[in-house]
Amino acid sequence: MNYNKSNVKWSVLFWLLYFLYEWIGQASIANEYHRYLINALVIVPITALATWYTTEVLIKKYLLKKRISAFRIGFIASAVVFTLIRRAFNYYYTYPMYYPQGKYMPYLFPPKVIIEAVNIYLIVALYTMFYFLRAWYEQQRLAQELARDKAVAQLELLKSQVQPHFIFNTLNNIYSLSLKNNPRTSDLIYRLSSLLSYMLYDSRQEFIPVSKEMEYIHNYIELEKIRYGERLDVAVNCFDAVDKFTIPPLLILPLVENSFKHGVSNDVGNSWIRVDLSVKDDWLTVKIENSRVGDSLNGHAVYKGIGMENVKKRLEIIYPDRHEFKCMSEGQSFLTILKIKKS
Repeated sequence: MNYNKSNVKWSVLFWLLYFLYEWIGQASIANEYHRYLINALVIVPITALATWYTTEVLIKKYLLKKRISAFRIGFIASAVVFTLIRRAFNYYYTYPMYYPQGKYMPYLFPPKVIIEAVNIYLIVALYTMFYFLRAWYEQQRLAQELARDKAVAQLELLKSQVQPHFIFNTLNNIYSLSLKNNPRTSDLIYRLSSLLSYMLYDSRQEFIPVSKEMEYIHNYIELEKIRYGERLDVAVNCFDAVDKFTIPPLLILPLVENSFKHGVSNDVGNSWIRVDLSVKDDWLTVKIENSRVGDSLNGHAVYKGIGMENVKKRLEIIYPDRHEFKCMSEGQSFLTILKIKKS
């Protein structure tokens, strides 16, 4: 884990608290503040140095890189050195000054050496535990941010794929009408302009009211009705208020596009499309049904279009475990059902 401002602040706080413990905490019991101030000024740096060497050198450069033998040798050697340094301070300063009877014990008296080692490496272990817990949490946070950024990037890519696909189809409509000098061409251009405005501005939002999406769809349907004329019958029904229900922009439109592409466009006779919206128990249900020619459509073709694939991918990203998406072929009609649970 790299040192940043947060890590530096945390390390300073840890060693400050440990210093206050060695000084104020110990001194308050014996009421010897000067003695324990000197003790803290020596003991804390020794322990901090042992901790730094253990975490930054032994663990990072040896243990985490699977150099187990080097780690073991380095740990034992450093533990001996830091323990003997602390033992030297107590043996040559603390005991002569405050415990004269201690001079009868040898410098390498095993029980005292063990106590010095335990006193150092309990703090080393505590610091290391918090240190790597913070590193783990930081890694988890970064992983979540990367996953979120990836999801956002995927969504932006998917939306960018929807827009050119739609514009291409609409421009073809305009081109067809212009070749016939149809007076309704100007109206078609006006509606396309409003749709482009929607895609350039509203589609950048994360969520929009369903009513806004439906306004967009109405414009799209009107454009298509100009193309298909009287042989097309389209009914759009909102059975419940949908103003307060929000969805990602450009989510329902590809389903309507699909009903034109795989239904109406393949039928030279009269065709129909029905769009129903309802809200119940925080679930938005969108049903889109269209007529089709019985032998003109492969049962799986509807899943292969750019628009439908985008819808499925976006639903998986935005509504994991909170959506249902079904496509069913029933005789002379095709039905798409989308259910979304409110966030």
